[in-house]
Amino acid sequence: MPAKAAEKVRLMAKKFRLPTIAEEAERRFVQAGHPEALLTLAEVFEMEDEARSERRVERLRRESQLPPGKTFTTLDVSRLPAALRHRLSELAKGDFALEAQNVLAFGLPGTGKTHAMAAIGHALVDAGRPVFFSPAFKLVQDLLAAKRDLQLPRVLRKLDRFEVLILDDIGYVQQSPEEVEVLFTLLAERYERRSLIITSNLVFSEWDQIFKNPMTTAAAIDRVVHHSTILEFDVDSYRTEQATRRQRGEGTADDN
Repeated sequence: MPAKAAEKVRLMAKKFRLPTIAEEAERRFVQAGHPEALLTLAEVFEMEDEARSERRVERLRRESQLPPGKTFTTLDVSRLPAALRHRLSELAKGDFALEAQNVLAFGLPGTGKTHAMAAIGHALVDAGRPVFFSPAFKLVQDLLAAKRDLQLPRVLRKLDRFEVLILDDIGYVQQSPEEVEVLFTLLAERYERRSLIITSNLVFSEWDQIFKNPMTTAAAIDRVVHHSTILEFDVDSYRTEQATRRQRGEGTADDN
């Protein structure tokens, strides 16, 4: 048992970048006649490792700006088709982010796509992965302000720290040419390098409402579709269902 504990101490000390402890702990404890103390030291290292992991997840959760409570626990997956439920479960594992793949979620307002994509984000954060969530219009405004202040490259580098960037409701970005330009710049910067999760009420044939120019629209679609998973939330609106239930006098679940 002390031998296993000594190995664990070495591994944990290296993980915490404590090379002297990794090299000297076993020998010093054995020389002092207390090899069994390595068990206690290994337990303390495990406690520290768990505490660091918890602190990291807490920090990543704050930085992510994910909507609180929008997790798989609160998502009514029973409303979704079995195939869609399976794909959401697979995406929550995060393999798509390792390959810089995108996820595109289409559906009418109230179908649960934002909740589902936020739930994927929370699952990734639980696994210690950096994620950032933002309504598309807000992030575009922030990027536009950064460009005006000559800070756009710095802000893009900051966003590059996040393995997954969730852009919610991209269909509401349909304003000035300057806003379209910074949005396209963001898509191009992350292409084949970092993952995007995009929700949209507009199907691809309607994206000219966002990007205006046909060539820009085609280029944007090409970048987000290449290496992507497309999800279709072809279900009734939660709010419509709840209104119907209220009319019938039935109980309602939380809105999604």
